[in-house]
Amino acid sequence: MAQRLRSGDRAALARAITLVESRRSDHQRTARALVQRLAPSTGAAMRVGVTGVPGVGKSTLIDTLGSNLTARGHRIAVLAVDPSSKSSGGSILGDKTRMARLAVDPNAFIRPSPSAGTLGGVAARTRETMILCEAAGFDILLIETVGVGQSETAVADMTDFFLVLTLPGAGDELQGIKKGIIEQADMVAVNKADVDPARARVAATEYSGALRILAPASPNWTPPVVLVSGLANEGLAEMWSEIERHRAVLGASGELKRKRERQQIKWMWALLEERLLRRVLDHHAVKARLVQIEREVGQGALSPEAAVEQILGSAGLSS
Repeated sequence: MAQRLRSGDRAALARAITLVESRRSDHQRTARALVQRLAPSTGAAMRVGVTGVPGVGKSTLIDTLGSNLTARGHRIAVLAVDPSSKSSGGSILGDKTRMARLAVDPNAFIRPSPSAGTLGGVAARTRETMILCEAAGFDILLIETVGVGQSETAVADMTDFFLVLTLPGAGDELQGIKKGIIEQADMVAVNKADVDPARARVAATEYSGALRILAPASPNWTPPVVLVSGLANEGLAEMWSEIERHRAVLGASGELKRKRERQQIKWMWALLEERLLRRVLDHHAVKARLVQIEREVGQGALSPEAAVEQILGSAGLSS
């Protein structure tokens, strides 16, 4: 599979992503071996995270931007994360229908994945999927988050550039300061600026003012605020030029390399937390007592803190 991936086999890439997303233990072992084999030869691609509230136009902007980039000879992979239902656990996964041009572009690959309860607007295996796409020869990765609120920040810990899309009139300068997501932005783009240009300029001025009083995420980069229209393909060339300039500036200073190193370490700790939790919940003694513990917590007979101690104790991990 690794060999087929490196040759650009799209079917192999799709199957590999399904493999890393699987929860079967045998699939997970195979997926870990595959990622380990491919990871050393990846890392050259540009990784761009795109977030914003529902309706801001993320999919439309990515469709237009991606088409612009493939026309320039790039190969684009879009990892689109769809929210999962808390009731059924299912996701619509309809992003391809909203990216009509990229969906039929031979130099583009779109993979919708369910969030499956993962916080931060990304899927549980987004990092692994990025490595697979890079190994398959895609030189630009666009990660579209769920876009449901202020928790959409995990993507900033796995990408080189964090693009936040906003709408004209979506909030005043004070709201811009309150949103923690703005603090991590490498750029704020006011989308649909062609609908009401005057209002879009006011919004851009407000966000520029908010950004000036916030500590920038990078000492070498001041996040710009740009006006764009994904539908009309306006301002996207200038926006991409800024993204390329960001890569050049951070690359020359060595900050991009250090940022990637920090992201790898965060990935390690995230995997450790996940594996430890799975081992605790799969422990036979925990399984035997978990229903009773949950019942006692729900009835107020047992405090959550005491319940955690009992669970850890059952798994042989008591403090």
